[in-house]
Amino acid sequence: MSNHNFDNLILLTAAVFLAFPVCHAQNSPARYALRDNDSLFEQSLTTNIVAEIKTMGDSMTWFGTGRGLALHDGQSVFMHKTTSDSINNLDSTLFLPAGGVPAIGVLGDSMLVAFSGDDGNIQVGLGLALSLSVDDSTTMKWNYFSQPTDNESDSLELTGGVGYFRKLPVTVPQANVTYDISLNKDYFWVASWAGGLRNYHFSRNEWRHIPLPLDSQSELDLCDENNFNTKEGPYILNDYFLNPRDPADGGNHNHKAFSVLVYGDTVWVGTANGLNRGLIVRDTLWGQNAIECIRWKHYYYPENGLSGNFVVGLAKQFWRGQITIWAATVNADDPGEVRGLSYSRDGGSTWEATLLGERVYNISSKDSLVFVAAASGLWKSLDGVNWARFKSAVDQTIFSQKQILSDVVYTVAIDDRGDSLKFWIGTPDGVAISGDMHGSSWSILQADYDKDQVYAYPNPFSPLTHNQLDGNGYVRFHTGALGGNKLTLDVFSFSMEKVHHQDYKLNSYRGAIKWDGRGQDGKPVANGVYFARLKFSSKDGQPASQKWTKLIVVK
Repeated sequence: MSNHNFDNLILLTAAVFLAFPVCHAQNSPARYALRDNDSLFEQSLTTNIVAEIKTMGDSMTWFGTGRGLALHDGQSVFMHKTTSDSINNLDSTLFLPAGGVPAIGVLGDSMLVAFSGDDGNIQVGLGLALSLSVDDSTTMKWNYFSQPTDNESDSLELTGGVGYFRKLPVTVPQANVTYDISLNKDYFWVASWAGGLRNYHFSRNEWRHIPLPLDSQSELDLCDENNFNTKEGPYILNDYFLNPRDPADGGNHNHKAFSVLVYGDTVWVGTANGLNRGLIVRDTLWGQNAIECIRWKHYYYPENGLSGNFVVGLAKQFWRGQITIWAATVNADDPGEVRGLSYSRDGGSTWEATLLGERVYNISSKDSLVFVAAASGLWKSLDGVNWARFKSAVDQTIFSQKQILSDVVYTVAIDDRGDSLKFWIGTPDGVAISGDMHGSSWSILQADYDKDQVYAYPNPFSPLTHNQLDGNGYVRFHTGALGGNKLTLDVFSFSMEKVHHQDYKLNSYRGAIKWDGRGQDGKPVANGVYFARLKFSSKDGQPASQKWTKLIVVK
């Protein structure tokens, strides 16, 4: 779909970044650990950007990162190997496409993963990979799908029943990136921005482009014969044209799909123009065999109480017989819209909003507990009304010196496996798991680019943009193994004038060895080259030694 100008509503998450039916057996994978000879995985993270987390089986936790798919097997973290070679549509493959992973869907022991990249100008969908069984890393294979697109001639398509709708074909993967996935026993559903809402039917082995209401429509009934022109030829949906261009170009923001949630016969779809609830009807209609069609309701600001019209995340909460739908709602076109968290406890009939002003990315719930991942951090509520914000995660393990140096939390996943509840968070600075619901016992996983060397990262370092935490930006110093109880950090200018000094007592200090780019006077240092001297012991009982590294400060 070339030469179409899409609006700037597309707020990218961290990843800036089937010819085979799914096995419907729901046996959970048993606990397993990767073995040293597993050729498809390599140990440790290769990036700290983690935008998606899904738990699976007894021990597996999958991460969607800025550089591909990662797995925590219950003990260690591994990256799935990728290939830069082309993978053809419907190929069976051992390796995955090189690119970020913005979305993961799981169902039983099956998993679908989306990939994205860019062409130097715009985000590009790099396709999807389906594994039918991930309970054994030595036999894991993937079925690859090219990013769903249309042919130039695909201007008329089935609605899912016997009727047709007219549409603008989306023929390229540019601006056609799968940002969310939801699986059920018959389909996988993908929300792919300009690519719209699509599903893939396992037994029929076919993709379908699903029509959503126009921006101006509060509902769209694809099951009502009266909504179709039946006078000539095929039944064609009246006064309808699916078009993801901007409204100024004759299109509809509601045809840009960003989030999707499916359960039972209900599908929720978040777009750049609100939220859509679809009821999937399986019935004998119009004198035909049994078909599936969808009755849509369309909710949007300001008519329906959403805080904003750009819906970037969805979650379902079930507690005491009541379903609550949570939506991460971002301000779009209307100046009255506000970022926040919108929710409905009555199936969409009424909506309320909370956490107003917060840029929400993701929601996870268990019973009465709700977690929200946001640009300002991780939030928690027991009633959906009163909220508390967690402090940034710090690993309490002695000598670990691991800390999440970011306010931003992209994703959160409650882990109810084992004897007690835990939860995971994904951030721009790594992934962390809390052994309790209070965030008092964090374990942090981060990229270890050279575990035995002393270095500063990021390098070059900008205090205005890197590792933003509580109003400051930080550069982290990697030391390798620590053995003694003391560490001294000194930073010198290019002329060897000392600009910063700090002593760390490692038996009591928890957190990163870091510098905020300020001098002894508390003012930001000038742009330029700086030298850092770290004095510490690498092994217990050995004397401390000096290590030097160079960094560049830029603003």
